[in-house]
Amino acid sequence: MPTLYLATRNAHKAQEIQAILGAEWRVAPSSELDPQLDWDENGTTFRANALIKAKALRTLTPSPVLADDSGLEVDVLEGAPGVYSARYAGPDATDRDNLYKLLRVLQGVPEDQRRASFVCVLCYLDAEGIAHYFEGRCEGRIIDTPRGSEGFGYDPIFVPDGLEKTFAELTAEEKNSISHRNRAMLAFQEFLITRNQ
Repeated sequence: MPTLYLATRNAHKAQEIQAILGAEWRVAPSSELDPQLDWDENGTTFRANALIKAKALRTLTPSPVLADDSGLEVDVLEGAPGVYSARYAGPDATDRDNLYKLLRVLQGVPEDQRRASFVCVLCYLDAEGIAHYFEGRCEGRIIDTPRGSEGFGYDPIFVPDGLEKTFAELTAEEKNSISHRNRAMLAFQEFLITRNQ
């Protein structure tokens, strides 16, 4: 079984990607190679930040690596928090801090103006060091009051189109079947299958 090293500090992301890819791959977090590995996410796009992470991890292994950068884009905020989703309320912000800052910023904004998208960009550096990108989006809306205890980040206030439950009210399997990360991973899987044919 091949190992795919994943550049992330977020254990939830590694678990989600493992669940989506299935048993054909072993998804290993970057901490397995170096618990101290760090990178400066100073890109202004998800693609730029994904490449920064992938290049940092690739210095530790000749194997192909995968990096993910993702976040929440709110239409009325012109795409914010975007690439700053994980540090929206400051560099040491918790998920809760970020979520409640967003709710404060959106206070008074009517429901029909709370459109938002979760975005995920994957950067795969292959054995030759060539970068390949895969993007997934999940459209929905932001609600006023957090609901649910599953998931992480902004999941308790994001309701995907076609559902009445938040991401945090869905099971991991339900969320993974429709999430932005799943859509990016499906494109990545298709790339791997095509490449290996």
